[in-house]
Amino acid sequence: MPAAPGSVVDNITLYWLTGTGASSARWYWEFGRFLAAAREAGQAPPPVKVPVAFTTFPDEIWAAPRSWVEAVYPDVAYFNEVDRGGHFAAWEEPELFAAEMRAAFRPLRGR
Repeated sequence: MPAAPGSVVDNITLYWLTGTGASSARWYWEFGRFLAAAREAGQAPPPVKVPVAFTTFPDEIWAAPRSWVEAVYPDVAYFNEVDRGGHFAAWEEPELFAAEMRAAFRPLRGR
């Protein structure tokens, strides 16, 4: 079940009152700078050397098709498209998100 509208306001208020909004967004800023520097230097980002799992949620800002995911992560270990959820899937659909995490890591257990 999607998050109730009141809980969205609660979550935003928590970030606002604790002053943690900027730190929660820092990864996006750092990664953007990293990609810009690589582009300016004419270099591709280094390849990802760990297994990658990817679930695409239909209400994501960009619901990436498998072909896009494989272009960036050629050795994608897990890919799935689900029928609900969006950018904040862990919050919007916690049971589905947990099931996807379990499915993604199941093949890697015992390695």
